[in-house]
Amino acid sequence: MKRKQKRKHLTMTALLALLLAAALTLGACQSAADEPDANGSAQQGQETPDTQETQEMSEAPETQETQEMSETPQTPEDTPSVEEGSQEDGGQDGNQDAPEQEDTAYPVTVMDQLGREVIIQQEPQKIVSGYYISSRLLIALGQAERMVGIEAKADSRPIYSLAAPKLLELPNVGTAKEFDLEGCAALKPDLVIVPAKLKDSIAAMEELGMTVLAVNPEDQELFTEMAKLLGTATNTKEQAVQLVARAEEYLAQLQEAVKKEDAPSVYLAGNSALLSTAGEAMYQHTLIMQAGGKNVAAELTDAYWAEISYEQLLAWNPDYIILAADADYAVEDVLQDPQLQECAAVQNGQVYQIPGTIEAWDSPVPGSVMGSLWLGSVLHPEQYSPEKYKQAVTDFYKEFYGFQAEL
Repeated sequence: MKRKQKRKHLTMTALLALLLAAALTLGACQSAADEPDANGSAQQGQETPDTQETQEMSEAPETQETQEMSETPQTPEDTPSVEEGSQEDGGQDGNQDAPEQEDTAYPVTVMDQLGREVIIQQEPQKIVSGYYISSRLLIALGQAERMVGIEAKADSRPIYSLAAPKLLELPNVGTAKEFDLEGCAALKPDLVIVPAKLKDSIAAMEELGMTVLAVNPEDQELFTEMAKLLGTATNTKEQAVQLVARAEEYLAQLQEAVKKEDAPSVYLAGNSALLSTAGEAMYQHTLIMQAGGKNVAAELTDAYWAEISYEQLLAWNPDYIILAADADYAVEDVLQDPQLQECAAVQNGQVYQIPGTIEAWDSPVPGSVMGSLWLGSVLHPEQYSPEKYKQAVTDFYKEFYGFQAEL
């Protein structure tokens, strides 16, 4: 009896062991069916819906839109344009939010202010400026060290001694009336800049092997054009753009301040005589308008200083009389002039002279915007204060000419 019970116990134990082994084998088979093979795909017959969908997505051909994007080359309209004279960036993306000015790539073709196309073969290392306006612009562009010749009477212009005193030692090449062709050629310049008035002499300069640009900055727009022209020619586009932007910033502040004010009438007298003035075609007209004034001589069409009579001046009866910075006469002379005692400006003591201790702001030089700021502070002192004008002058000459202006 005991032996039978023992056998029965052994039989049950064996049966349980067999059942356990079978269960383990079945589980192993199921796991093997779910595991991917060496190629990463599930065993045949065991693909799940998710695996099949993923496989179909990976094996599907490219859509037409994808193919067109990858195979179609960029057209000129799709590709960011590169300005003439700019350099490739080696395939790297630039900063589109704040693009910098490209360096000039030589040779470069520019158009001067006579409409002439001029080829500049290489970056100029030796520059002659036969015009006081271009000379001052070259200083602001950081080109004073490259200048080898300058216009006559340079020693009469304070800004040279303040900003670039070495220019006073350079040979002078004369004036627009008497330009020294041979003397200029002897300096072997890479670039010569002259006023448009010298247009009849340009052919002779070119025959002597000189590359010549003519400039004619008779108003703010033409001055901006000249700044960009010389910026390209001398590889200083960044400085030129900055200079123009700063002038526009100052003018915007002034004009915003005075835009609601009535424009007083202004007579601007020339440097040689009280009875010479500037009409609409001259830069001095722009200076008055920018300052929030009205030029009484705007009706004149002369391209240079126009001669008028006392009768005409009294008929205009300006609120203000403004003397040129280089006037040969003084404010007191005008106030005491017996023929002007009935003029409103004289009666009210509204006669002033444009400051000239730094430079004459009543001509289209880089700092001419300061002339409008000064006049704005005279015509509209409550809206644009003298203190604000003085601060602008200090900041401007420090930034572009490197000296501390004293007013």
